[in-house]
Amino acid sequence: MSAPSEDMTSSSAWLDALVDACRERRHRGVIWIPASSELARARALSLWQARAWHAPLWVGEAAPEADIDALSPRQARTRLGREHDLIIFDANAALGFDPDAFGALSGTLRAGGLLVVLTPAEWAHGQVSPDADYARLAHWPHAPATLTAHYLARLARRLLREPSVCRWSDEHATPCPGRLPEANAPAESSPDDACITHDQQEAVHRLTRLRRRRPVVLSADRGRGKSAALGIAAARRLAAGETTLWVTAPRRAAVEPLFERLAALYPQGHRAEMRFHVTLEAGRCEVRFLAPDAVMAALSEPGVDRHAPPTLFVDEAAAIPTPLLARWLDAFPRLAFATTVHGYEGTGRGFQVRFYARLSRRTPDWREIHLREPVRWADGDPLERLTRDMLLLDAMPAGDGEVESALAAGPLRIRWLDREALAHDEHALKTLFGLLVQAHYRTTPGDLRQLLDGPDVRLAVAYAGDTCLGVCQVQAEGGFPVDLAERVVLGERRPRGHLLAQSLAAHGGWQTALTSHWWRIMRIAVHPAVRRHGIGRALVEAVATAARTHDVAHLGVSFGAEAMLIAFWRRLGFISLRLGLTREAASGEHALMMGQSLTSPAGVSLATWSDDFQHLLPSLLAFELAHLETDVVTALLHEGTTPEVNADVCARLERFAQGGGELALVRPWLCRAWLAWWRRQPQEAADEAPGEDTRALHDWAATLFQGRDDEATRAMGRQARIAHWRRLAGLLRCRLRPTP
Repeated sequence: MSAPSEDMTSSSAWLDALVDACRERRHRGVIWIPASSELARARALSLWQARAWHAPLWVGEAAPEADIDALSPRQARTRLGREHDLIIFDANAALGFDPDAFGALSGTLRAGGLLVVLTPAEWAHGQVSPDADYARLAHWPHAPATLTAHYLARLARRLLREPSVCRWSDEHATPCPGRLPEANAPAESSPDDACITHDQQEAVHRLTRLRRRRPVVLSADRGRGKSAALGIAAARRLAAGETTLWVTAPRRAAVEPLFERLAALYPQGHRAEMRFHVTLEAGRCEVRFLAPDAVMAALSEPGVDRHAPPTLFVDEAAAIPTPLLARWLDAFPRLAFATTVHGYEGTGRGFQVRFYARLSRRTPDWREIHLREPVRWADGDPLERLTRDMLLLDAMPAGDGEVESALAAGPLRIRWLDREALAHDEHALKTLFGLLVQAHYRTTPGDLRQLLDGPDVRLAVAYAGDTCLGVCQVQAEGGFPVDLAERVVLGERRPRGHLLAQSLAAHGGWQTALTSHWWRIMRIAVHPAVRRHGIGRALVEAVATAARTHDVAHLGVSFGAEAMLIAFWRRLGFISLRLGLTREAASGEHALMMGQSLTSPAGVSLATWSDDFQHLLPSLLAFELAHLETDVVTALLHEGTTPEVNADVCARLERFAQGGGELALVRPWLCRAWLAWWRRQPQEAADEAPGEDTRALHDWAATLFQGRDDEATRAMGRQARIAHWRRLAGLLRCRLRPTP
């Protein structure tokens, strides 16, 4: 666009011209107002009042006028699935810049709309300081003002370099217009009235004809109509005679477009909470939303046939841990996974690395559909490009070939990075952050800020030449004074941060967990092309060496309990300290905390805490953790002292195996014998695929410690189960030698 004339600016004609140009191109415009808070808000208000906008939204502190509803950045996700023509994003001094809110709301602006970003005037000159939102980073004893602001400085640089941004700084009375990309040829519309693009039509076709054991993976960038495609397909499956369909996602708001499409296609239907009901020829039909941690439990509800469960649609699958997805893959014959490729929680690339191989092993006939054509805006949209750039939504690690060649050329080097230098090196930052994104099931824009500005954060990176092969992000914890530690243990204080140290103190009563110094490994990632080359071990060993030089007593880690991860950390010398009693709603996993001692006194404390956990674990498995997955149970039970098995225990096993007594009357001795057998298995052997009898003994832990049927006995009658248990007791007896 050319610069507006004086009479255009005086009559706000420049705004009309900008909106008209955006609508012509089906693009979304960005206006950046780096100015004092008062001036920025006045200018934003003038834009708000200049036109009759569709669903305008003010995000930030209290709006400048009473008739404008202001939305706090913390409430941003409540608007997912909605559409706006104008969003005022006030990132000035009062609340600061919330990366997660910016990422979420940018996708709700529709073509022809404007995003207006208010920032401190200093941003336009590269002079930044921590804003109010940094209070969420400033854990004890740090104050927000003492933190670095590398993240904000990078955002300012990205805004300054983006040519499409219309800038209205405090020294200019009128805006400096940006250059919008030229209009693209309009995409050919879909012949399907319910679908907007050919991509979406093909996705709906595949989802409607979903077959047993042939899952569909639907991948797309934001704005491609992925969730709407799920809604159209759900409606058509109901029309074809299906009466029940389940939907899950990390957040209810993520599936709002799905339910909106259902309501549009079936206006006679009724929506109550997260259920949609409609009566069709097949009878009363229901589409129901379930949180990830409720999906498996719903299979046990009355009226649900576990052998023929409802179809399951999984939206935002990249933000859900792979073990949970795998359980659904086994439990649901008909299911589809939809995932955002470049999104603000989870990425399709990480989902591919972690899950596609498992799909191919278990369901080799699975299919992938990728939506390329935007639905809500056109290709080349300036806001989409800016959002990806600012939030690194398209961060990618180095290519497989580059990584393999670099490692072959060697040598492997572990470097501790300077975070200010990293923030100025876009290539290094993108490859490093891309590696973290693809290795972890959930990554948000806020994680990039934590990486660059979190207090007491350190980055150990594995390089071969200049190629990033692995990264370990470390957070210092602990070091509390005794009086504060006492108040935390008593539940009187809970300072911000120190996740692992505070959890061990508050829930375990271990006050020295707070007074000791920890380095917690927040995230560790190794490039998938060079895994099993000892890079992860080299990173952890480098962290341990550096920690000792800083008089740190413990290393720690907290993660969603999964058997392979537990085995990885145990091989590195970590032991279990605490397991969360409830599943996290989004991940469906119990959080496990493990630790490693770096000094002799620390080793004594850690051994005591681990012994407490092992003593408590059988009781938890019998009650609060009765439904914990068997592989996780056996991984946890592999730790601890191997109990002695004397002749009396062997005689009890023999008597039960030969037909004497009931399982309940011999269970304590069977548990003791099972632990003696299992803890004698080498860690490496425990990780390998076992033989049939060993697998049966392995799975028996569910019956012995949790009082529930394992996979093999679930469909058996009572007599068959007892016979099976007697056979296992005989196997166990044969594999044990009594202690003299």
